[in-house]
Amino acid sequence: MNAQEIKPRQLQRLACLYVRQSTLQQVLENRESTARQYALRDRAIALGWIAERIVVLDQDLGHSGTSASDRVGFQRLVAEVGLGKVGLVLGLEVSRLARSSSDWHHLLEICALTGTLILDEDGLYDPATFNDRLLLGLKGTMSEAELYILRARLLGGILNKARRAELKLHLPIGFCYTEDNRVVLDPDKQAQATIKLLFQTFRRTGTASATVRAFRQQNLAFPRRLSKGVHKGELVWNDMRHDDVLRVLHNPVYAGAFVFGRTRTNKTADGKIHIVALAQEEWQVMIKDAHPAYISWEEYEGHLSQLRANSQAYTPKRLNPPREGPALLQGLVICGQCGERMTVRYHQRGGQRVVPDYVCQKAGISAGTAPCQRFLGRDLDAAIGQVLLEMLTPALVNQVLQWHAELCSQLSEAEHLRQMEVERAQYAADLAGRRFMRVDP
Repeated sequence: MNAQEIKPRQLQRLACLYVRQSTLQQVLENRESTARQYALRDRAIALGWIAERIVVLDQDLGHSGTSASDRVGFQRLVAEVGLGKVGLVLGLEVSRLARSSSDWHHLLEICALTGTLILDEDGLYDPATFNDRLLLGLKGTMSEAELYILRARLLGGILNKARRAELKLHLPIGFCYTEDNRVVLDPDKQAQATIKLLFQTFRRTGTASATVRAFRQQNLAFPRRLSKGVHKGELVWNDMRHDDVLRVLHNPVYAGAFVFGRTRTNKTADGKIHIVALAQEEWQVMIKDAHPAYISWEEYEGHLSQLRANSQAYTPKRLNPPREGPALLQGLVICGQCGERMTVRYHQRGGQRVVPDYVCQKAGISAGTAPCQRFLGRDLDAAIGQVLLEMLTPALVNQVLQWHAELCSQLSEAEHLRQMEVERAQYAADLAGRRFMRVDP
């Protein structure tokens, strides 16, 4: 439409100039684009709006136009247009106002109902007329498609590089990059030994929480590499946490695999993004034996199977790892009346040693009724123990001796880690002392 077609009632309303840049980096570096957007204010004055009626909405500088949920300036613009207070909406181009077709057409619909004009760098449009609305709709579609094409090209390049295992990703603790971007084990021997001991301890205890307790009981610290700050890249040692163990056990990088695309992002109606973990068969890229490893792929899958079994809570499917206590059949006894797994309670009678009771308390927990049954475990354990002794063979004895030797080896490894920690602290103290003595008073 022509400028002569602007009606007096539209000139009496506000002219809203919408200014936006997608990122804060663009705000700092692409200042010419921001200046061009602010310069549209002169176009509004040239069309007949007085300066006092021109409102600049620049609250969305640094916000993406893909959604209107977090853009305060755009929400205010839509609200003012809907109230009939705006006669002209100014934007350098459609992509500044919206990168989403739904948001753009919603604004066009409201502008058409309230008689609001739209001005961009190319011209003046009236959304109430079919031709102008068709042209604006095409511009909005092209703006959204432009963003999609740019993203597709970027993700395509990243995926192509990942398929060659050349994409540089963030590495978990225990790995680092060389100067030629090859993945190698962390040169810090103490960090290597700690990761290896974590896997050995989990295979022995069977649970992540028991692994944490074992490290705490032996006063062993767990490494973390700082990712930001003045000490970026340095190793720090803290107490092990439960999520540390789970991150290590679930990460296929420790099995020597290069993996890309293990998660998917889902956007809800309110604009929030949720990260969803994908099943192994849905990973975009998975290359085995891509770099040195701490464990084999079979061991990695065995750890995941153990964690899945542990997550069955107290259902009949649960395969309990061995725990503390003298009960021989802990987690193995099934109630003959209801089929649920029976739990163990310990008590002490007549000053004797602690003896177990096997109790079926599933019904008591879920329905508040009495336990199905309970009985002393002393006689049952003695009978089962006698059967096991009768089945004992030289091969089983050798296996028990191997387990004992492995346990002694793990204890020796823990002692070696503590010695390395002392040596690290001694080196840091000596280095600080030498630096202090070199200071000129």
